[in-house]
Amino acid sequence: MRDVNQPLLFETAWEVVNKVGGIYTVIKTKVPVTVQEYGDRYHLTGPWNRFSAHVEVEEIEPENPAIKKAIESIRAEGIQVLYGRWLIDGAPRVILFDIGSAAHKLDEWKGDLWRLAGIPSPPNDIETNDSILLGYLNAWLFDEVAKNDTEHAIIAQFHEWQAGVGAVLCNKRKIDVATIFTTHATLLGRYLCAGNVDFYNHLKHFNVDEEAGKRGIYHRYCIERAAAHCVDVFTTVSNITAYEAEYLLKRKPDGVLPNGLNVVKFSAMHEFQNLHQVAKDRISHF
Repeated sequence: MRDVNQPLLFETAWEVVNKVGGIYTVIKTKVPVTVQEYGDRYHLTGPWNRFSAHVEVEEIEPENPAIKKAIESIRAEGIQVLYGRWLIDGAPRVILFDIGSAAHKLDEWKGDLWRLAGIPSPPNDIETNDSILLGYLNAWLFDEVAKNDTEHAIIAQFHEWQAGVGAVLCNKRKIDVATIFTTHATLLGRYLCAGNVDFYNHLKHFNVDEEAGKRGIYHRYCIERAAAHCVDVFTTVSNITAYEAEYLLKRKPDGVLPNGLNVVKFSAMHEFQNLHQVAKDRISHF
């Protein structure tokens, strides 16, 4: 039996050490409290953006034997992996994959994804191709860690459809990992709202496959929907997104995990504003 009281926690997103969207801020903000609770049992995984990682990550050697063996097995196949500490509050450990170094496996993995889950992938969608590479690398990592460490429970949280392939693979390959998929806003919902559709009044009546196909995102929608259905726990970040996901992804979320703010940081700003007002009042009175 695995120890559920001292689990290993992996959190994966396209925005780990890669500032391309709002999830970067979400993850960066929650890191200190997560590290405080999980310590070195907490790892973030994502793509290796060499421009940001060069200044944001301090490369170190893995101390966990299971993770070290897993990374070595991936590197042995020619895949470049960076292991280190992300130089932000909490200094979490990160595992970053060079997506380009795995490109030679893309066709093999795309075929495998179709056979396993029936998810199509057109040849010229670079973002989807990169997401498939990241998903397979994450699944590879989690599978190796689960085989090398039979003592601890392992939890993997996947953010948004770009990380969703890994969630699908954990299910289809029966990797011994507890999985969570979190959507911050559904993919199809974004497109429908942008298209001047009376979105919420018609939410229950959309033909989701048809709507995704008309917008050229059917393959991405398939990844997102499959991820929502393949994980043990499906979450969103707001009640309105939960309502949206229930009808567009056809699964009612198991819970809502609101995005948080660093209260201390904003409290300090509030105190500064109060002091500023006091100083202004003194000047005015003078």
